[in-house]
Amino acid sequence: AQRAEHTGLIIAEATCVNLEGEGWVDSPGIYTPEHAAGWKKVVDAVKAKGCPMVLQLWHLGRAAHSSFMGGKQVVSASATKIDGSTFGNDGTTYAADGTKQPWEEARALETSEIPALIEAYRRGAELAKEAGFDGVEVHSASGYLLDQFLQSSTNKRTDQYGGSKENRLRLLTEILDAVFTVFPASRVAVRLSPNGGFNDMGSEDNIETFTYALQELSKKGLGYMHVMDGLGFGFHKKTEAFTIEAMRKCYPGKLMCNVGYTRDSAEKVISEGSADCVAFGRPFISNPDLALRFATDAPLAESDANTWFSHDDEGYATYPTLAEAAKKQ
Repeated sequence: AQRAEHTGLIIAEATCVNLEGEGWVDSPGIYTPEHAAGWKKVVDAVKAKGCPMVLQLWHLGRAAHSSFMGGKQVVSASATKIDGSTFGNDGTTYAADGTKQPWEEARALETSEIPALIEAYRRGAELAKEAGFDGVEVHSASGYLLDQFLQSSTNKRTDQYGGSKENRLRLLTEILDAVFTVFPASRVAVRLSPNGGFNDMGSEDNIETFTYALQELSKKGLGYMHVMDGLGFGFHKKTEAFTIEAMRKCYPGKLMCNVGYTRDSAEKVISEGSADCVAFGRPFISNPDLALRFATDAPLAESDANTWFSHDDEGYATYPTLAEAAKKQ
């Protein structure tokens, strides 16, 4: 709510749709009525300031850890494991008790398990609606489960959810169709990361895969498409970078871009017509009134990376607005 007053849209952080999708300490969920009740307090406070809010529906897939789910093996599109040597990762992740543990080998989701997974996303959307969210964004980026299904480097399946690019997109489209029974398509979005190497991702056919995905998803009437086109989050280098200009040619609908944008570069990409809007993450952490600062040419506060994922309010609600900072002077 601290960031709602001057903001066009708040996208809540990635939120797990079931227990098997958990893998980050203190990350939120949306698979019980209690989750919805907790989120409602947040949504009510945000919307009281006139700002719409959507929730990201998330499943970590092989980026999860068994300690979050009672020792069950983590799941993915296929039996694979994250290579911890990529992008500065030391080969470990955090277990539920906060200790560092090696990445685990995932098992392939059985075809018979997929209907329950689709239902988890539908139920997550239903609970999000009960909590008052204006819509949902289906997180299919950054090497999490739906990205693992979409990319050929992690999807080695031989059933209807693997092989061709059409089959690899199938799970996402079936999830969207289920979510559309809760929210109209105009209140649903998708997040993709064609260039991202985070969580050991990137495939040699990514341009082909994501061109097809964007073209097919453009037929769905989504509220917007959220793409991580910037390279600041780690570029896989398996292909040339898939630029926002190229993505625009594939996706004529509302296109939101993200990663590493400044006010000036955001204004440029919008004025050129390559995107309709730009999402900000890291600058928004340390500048709760970011849009106001952009509008008034005010300086931006630097964020402390050590508190990006803290377990209390430090780094979340402790950065002052311009007005609050002025009162302290």
